[in-house]
Amino acid sequence: MSLPTCRIKIINSNTCQAMTDNINASAQNAKFPGTEIVTVQPQRGPESVESYYDEYLAIPGILEQIILDRDSDAFIVACWGDPGLEAAREITTKPVIGISEASLYVANMLAAKWSVVTTLHRVQDMVEKTIVKTGLTERCASVRTTKLSVLETEQDRLATLEVLTEASQLAIQTDGAEAICLGCAGMSGLEQELEKRLGVPVIDAVAAAVKMAESLVSLGKSTSKQLTYRVPERKAIKGYPSHYQAENFS
Repeated sequence: MSLPTCRIKIINSNTCQAMTDNINASAQNAKFPGTEIVTVQPQRGPESVESYYDEYLAIPGILEQIILDRDSDAFIVACWGDPGLEAAREITTKPVIGISEASLYVANMLAAKWSVVTTLHRVQDMVEKTIVKTGLTERCASVRTTKLSVLETEQDRLATLEVLTEASQLAIQTDGAEAICLGCAGMSGLEQELEKRLGVPVIDAVAAAVKMAESLVSLGKSTSKQLTYRVPERKAIKGYPSHYQAENFS
């Protein structure tokens, strides 16, 4: 039996080309043979997303990648924190998957308790609020932040691996975690070595999102427009290009 074909656009939320390339590599490894993966980044925005300020500046560029796309069957927001996810679901009927949401759902099916191991200590609140949005707070053993910046996860892979190993071991031994979610798209590709070291499932958020997207497309599902994710009301939006106007959405 042949697998169904689909086209998935993955949007790296930042403007770091090395991270876009790494995200693409992880996605290509995870996809079914019939799936076409297109990985992009915004035309403008921060080089990395590791604060609320960064996140809010990144969102218009993320949305633009969806607004101008007429060919993809699903979209993935490739940033742990899922910036702009709800807005993205308002402007398209296609499924939109956030990598943090996808990774937490996968971990939830594999372990009774799991932890998120992520980047800088300042993102603790951002990560905790992302978990709250998924409704899975009670299943979260802990959020373990580290000294790693987002860009460092790409620049020094061996050092990143060591930091993640140490933080994950603390989550398992001290917090009771039975699986680990990697809390940054830049950590994609390290999950297999970490699993060998830790002896528990380690979730690559990008790969998890690809499998979720393929499943929703295969099931023929679209984003509900019943109420919450209806197209935004039409009104003037000053200072933005015409394609941002709500009358262009369907």
